[in-house]
Amino acid sequence: MPPSPGGAQYLVHRAMPCAHHHLQDKTKAAEVVLLAYGAPEIHVGNLPVSENILTGGTSLVECRRQRTTRCPPRARDSATATNPNHISELTEKQLHSITENERERALLIGLTVWPETREETQEHLAELELLADTAGADTIAKIIQGLPRKDGAHFIGKGKIEELAELVKEENITLVVVDDDLSPVQARNLGKMLDRKVIDRSGLILDIFAQRARSSEARTQVELAQLQYMLPRLTRQWTHLSKQFGGIGTKGPGETQIETDRRMIRSRISHLREKLEKIETQRETQRKGRTELFRAALVGYTNAGKSTLMNEITGAGVHAENRLFATLDSTVRAVELTPGRTVLMSDTVGFIRKLPSHLVASFRSTLAEAKEADVLLHVVDVASPVVREQIAVVEETLKDIDAGGIPVVMVFNKVDLLESGDETLRELQERYPNSVAISASRGLHIQGLRRKLVDLVEATLIDRVLRVPIARYNLLSKIYQYADVLEKAFDEEYAYVKIRFSPKVHDHLGPILAATGAEDVEYQFAPQVSEETA
Repeated sequence: MPPSPGGAQYLVHRAMPCAHHHLQDKTKAAEVVLLAYGAPEIHVGNLPVSENILTGGTSLVECRRQRTTRCPPRARDSATATNPNHISELTEKQLHSITENERERALLIGLTVWPETREETQEHLAELELLADTAGADTIAKIIQGLPRKDGAHFIGKGKIEELAELVKEENITLVVVDDDLSPVQARNLGKMLDRKVIDRSGLILDIFAQRARSSEARTQVELAQLQYMLPRLTRQWTHLSKQFGGIGTKGPGETQIETDRRMIRSRISHLREKLEKIETQRETQRKGRTELFRAALVGYTNAGKSTLMNEITGAGVHAENRLFATLDSTVRAVELTPGRTVLMSDTVGFIRKLPSHLVASFRSTLAEAKEADVLLHVVDVASPVVREQIAVVEETLKDIDAGGIPVVMVFNKVDLLESGDETLRELQERYPNSVAISASRGLHIQGLRRKLVDLVEATLIDRVLRVPIARYNLLSKIYQYADVLEKAFDEEYAYVKIRFSPKVHDHLGPILAATGAEDVEYQFAPQVSEETA
């Protein structure tokens, strides 16, 4: 069993019906308090995970109990299992205080395997350090090892692990983060040999997403991704795993506890998928109501400045912070660029190298804002030392979500952070001519980006010249809702009207034009004379 942090510790769970923590009233969602010593504990790799993650609760919370009010385990268990009202009493009277989440001390491990260079691995570890900081850990040391290939059992060499085991003890390191995905076997072996918590890059990203998720949709998406990540890594480090339990209404005869836990996770995954399907249907309905407007989606590497730019253009008040994945929830705002030229701007979740595939799948309803946009504004941190790699990651991710064919405008952000004489911006502008250079935090050249958007909108507009019988000209008044009337002329029988409209409103214009008997014609309007000329 993993060592207790000290003192009498409790694990607070959001309870749901399960095989080994059974409430008499299965439908009541109550808070159940379980002693850390003696209570079965589910583990993912070598990490303890509370039952609540199987049932949709919040993350595990550790509470310290007053030692002077300790109660006998048997009386405690019976009280929590049979009297849900007693649970709040335990929580309020017997739990002293919830310990604050202290920042962990982390060791980062990178592996250089040909054709990757050591310099590239160092850049990747620098990004991993930012991820660890966002998750709440201070990086104490970073270790890189070069190998011909990954070690199938331990990821890195056993000799290096023995060195690191001494290092984590000397530096009091509590967390080991590996800059790659670990197999369940690799994570378990590393954890045993280092005697520390070991997580991989995907696990760290999922933890950040769990912390940052605010809306019900984002929390559902993150939980689904967490469970899919957990399922192949689920193990138990308790002796009761060797036993088999049976019972009517709980599980099949002879089914082991590990099988029960897996079945619970699969059941929860199925439920979350159904919930996300409903959310996706609602999203599609909302998008259908916005199909008449030109849509621009902000995409880019995490911490490139998308939310700051969103606030600068729309005044949306989106949370913006100089951290990775500061924003997860999609935000959509209508912004009037010029009179009569309104676009819908959406801010989407940021991308990152080695973004877990199941996380991309879970966030498909959020990423659909990018997939269905008319233009993508690819926001780039031009001051990043790995800017080209970040651009490549975003382009590859867009292909993965079937958004690779949408027109893209490169928005080179943070130009104010470039040093004098840096040729990066010039080189990128030569490679991507359809681009603008801005500083969203300082508001530099935002008007240039707005003009670029206006040009993109107007490039999609269609001009038509219509001939309408004078007797039905009054019916043409409804056309002003969907089109700009540029010029008009009249003779004894007909009115001639030049209109400009978006192809998105063609279905609305069709019935109006049919009712007026309008026909497309070629007509030369008289040149307009300005007041100054007159």
